[in-house]
Amino acid sequence: MRHRPEALLVMRRDTFGVQFGHRQLDRLRSLARLGDPLWSEDLDEPRSLARLAEAEVLLTSWGCPPLTAERLDAAPRLRAVLHCAGSVRPLASDALWQRGLLVTSAAEANARPVAEYTLAAIVLAGKKAHVLAAQSRVRPSDWSAVQHRQDLSNYRRVVGIVGYSRIGRRVVDLLRGTLDTAEILVTDPYADPAEVAAAGARLVGLDELLRRAEILSLHLPALPSTRHAIGARELGLLPDGATVINTARGSVVDTDALERECAAGRLDAILDVTDPEPLPPGSRLAALPNVMLTPHIAGSLGTETRRMADQALDELERHLDGLPPLDAVTHEALAVRA
Repeated sequence: MRHRPEALLVMRRDTFGVQFGHRQLDRLRSLARLGDPLWSEDLDEPRSLARLAEAEVLLTSWGCPPLTAERLDAAPRLRAVLHCAGSVRPLASDALWQRGLLVTSAAEANARPVAEYTLAAIVLAGKKAHVLAAQSRVRPSDWSAVQHRQDLSNYRRVVGIVGYSRIGRRVVDLLRGTLDTAEILVTDPYADPAEVAAAGARLVGLDELLRRAEILSLHLPALPSTRHAIGARELGLLPDGATVINTARGSVVDTDALERECAAGRLDAILDVTDPEPLPPGSRLAALPNVMLTPHIAGSLGTETRRMADQALDELERHLDGLPPLDAVTHEALAVRA
């Protein structure tokens, strides 16, 4: 008979309420023993400490406090931390890696809605829909005002993908299955040219990609090395009328430089993330009619987050069956991933 470990969920109350529906909880109960409290967002209060002392598995998500050496000391039986969200950075500590615990992420499940949002943004960018929508609120018009414009098209566009991450890969796949692009260009120092070519894209240097991309989609992790990776010089290489799409992290773009280019009307932007986030009141960038802002909605929200809980439960089942994890996270991997 399969061993059913003691499991504790560590996340905010609202996160638990959204991520774990009846189906997820029933499956979790079939795999693990659950005590009282079932979940906690405060690992330092007495009841949580008592549960932590028995826990063999933590299922974590948004709102999990950092797993410091002191908290890990309170969990001597702990063997695995299965994260029901994307990046483990907010909860990871040096002590976590030193314990040799299994740590997994549900970033693969989170990649799907981000890629779907990005595809939608690319389609809107090709038609300049976000720009026309803003203009229509001030100056309503109809088809006769745009029918002769040659720039409102998704046919034979050159799309540039910066970062061949799990999301970048999915975006390339979606583009190839949906749009009749002229070319999909990819830049990523860690990507395999043969793998990129097999996906239907071409691996090139950043400058070549920027000079040709009519639509630029960013998929870089937030690392010290990627801060302002797209700055004034890089934005200046983009052709006139190009659209910058950022569903990654706001810090990878120099906000002031992007604001200047968009204010001049040379570039457009669709931004799901900004730096800072949110932009301050009175931000010029936020007021520009050729810039569309959304409040960090590309990633999993609502019932989409249950897909991430399902992946964590898949990881738990594999762990109990002695199978390798689907998406293990190591300290070394965090140097190049979110």
